[in-house]
Amino acid sequence: MNIEIFELVTGARKARGLTVIIDVFRAFSLEPYLFSRGAAEILAVGKEETARRLKAEHPDAVLIGERKGVKLPGFDYGNSPSQTENADLKGRLVIHTTSAGTQGIVNAAGAEELITASLVNAAAAAAYIRAKAPAHVSLVAMGLGGKESAPEDLLCARYIKSMLEGQPFDMERELKALRNTESGRKFFRPENQQVFPEADYHMCTKYDLFPFILQVRKEDEDIFRVHAKTIL
Repeated sequence: MNIEIFELVTGARKARGLTVIIDVFRAFSLEPYLFSRGAAEILAVGKEETARRLKAEHPDAVLIGERKGVKLPGFDYGNSPSQTENADLKGRLVIHTTSAGTQGIVNAAGAEELITASLVNAAAAAAYIRAKAPAHVSLVAMGLGGKESAPEDLLCARYIKSMLEGQPFDMERELKALRNTESGRKFFRPENQQVFPEADYHMCTKYDLFPFILQVRKEDEDIFRVHAKTIL
């Protein structure tokens, strides 16, 4: 099994084989939480206008999205696990667009198979990949806005790679270091709490919380259907 780590939108475009799109803060941490709260399925889209069109077609859907971390105008929720805790999701469709995570999905055109991952379901992702035993695995760390490297996404990619290779990984030490990066510190600043609440940091760093992966299937040029599949 050949395992490569790529970064950002440019990395997503290079991905091949079984491809894992990683966005820890926060898109692909949020989506597992949404499924755990009863969401029926998620449509991940790249463009804001696509998300708005889908909402018009599916008025009962929950519309979630952000740009630069900020909730898009008129959307039901931003990209926050904690701020969606009380959302009515049971059996409902979610339409989701973000600056990084969903852009990775849209741009990974060369992938043979697409799944997403974050720390909250990293072990499930590794178990799925081991069971599939593909010749090539691409781990894509989407970073900040898909344009700038982010330590949390690289951490998740390295963690999955270590599990696939049977190598030890000191996650507690890694998380302590992450807390002191700019990516981590932004969740603890009082002025950021409306956009990046501290609770999101804690929810996104609960590693191996969920036993399922999220599988992604292309529906249209800018629309991808996401389903949860239990692995562990």
